[in-house]
Amino acid sequence: MSGFPPDQRFFSALFHNILDIGLVLALLYLMLLIIGERRTLWMMRGLIVLMLLQVISDRLHLDLLKFVLEKLVLGAAVAMAVIFQAEFRRFLELLGRGQILQLLKPQRSSPKAENFIDEIVDAVKELSQNRIGALIVVETFGTLDNKLFVNQGVNLNGEVSKELLQTIFQPKTLLHDGAVFIRGSRIMAAGVILPLSERTASRQLGTRHRAAMGITERSENCLCVVVSEETGSITLAENGNLNRPLTSSKLRELLEAKYTPLVERESVAPSLGRLGRTIGLQSNLFLKRLFLIPSSTAKDDKK
Repeated sequence: MSGFPPDQRFFSALFHNILDIGLVLALLYLMLLIIGERRTLWMMRGLIVLMLLQVISDRLHLDLLKFVLEKLVLGAAVAMAVIFQAEFRRFLELLGRGQILQLLKPQRSSPKAENFIDEIVDAVKELSQNRIGALIVVETFGTLDNKLFVNQGVNLNGEVSKELLQTIFQPKTLLHDGAVFIRGSRIMAAGVILPLSERTASRQLGTRHRAAMGITERSENCLCVVVSEETGSITLAENGNLNRPLTSSKLRELLEAKYTPLVERESVAPSLGRLGRTIGLQSNLFLKRLFLIPSSTAKDDKK
């Protein structure tokens, strides 16, 4: 590098830094496409802040602070890999198959959250009135690992509807004993067997309530709605805790407050895409000015 003129060394270093930053941003963008939720955006920001502090401490030769920050960055990266292991597994699968560009394809628009929350609440209300037992697992954010299920049940992949939910939980159907698993606006599976909680519970609570406690204890990515077959009471389980008894209006309120809809989750990547396009346009304008490339308006003025 010492044999090159100063201007050439400057542009070479500038290009190297831009390429380095661009590749890091591209990798972060792909990871956000995989995970696709707003809460992750704050986690990624925290990780980026730690990495920047590590670089600054290295430049300032703060060896002890650099050592501590290196361990924090490593620990944060491992923690995110554990929390989002299903998403990282999908990322590695797409990378191994050479299908990584599938992440950039536009997602199909999903119906608003209120629509299928209404379907769930209406179904639960009628099941409660008829004292028909039900167990509904609703994925809230991230991806709920199916390996947490004792049995993954029967794949359905159908739109959430009051009629379908009521049909599944009718006592004479083959799938009524298990749980229904809902992801986004679709019923992914029925007849799912959930792990039971090992905590001691009231004698008034049956197997469905223990299963709701069990799955929500093992994952923060879901809520579980229970309808008691004996009393018709409605319960919402979250983080292993039971909120009961609930009215249908209170259940609707809690779902709307706690349920992160698929539309919300998919809105992070497009916003980053718009930000990327804006940065690209500004960078293009900057480079034109830097290298004195005449713009179209300048050409028109000359004419």
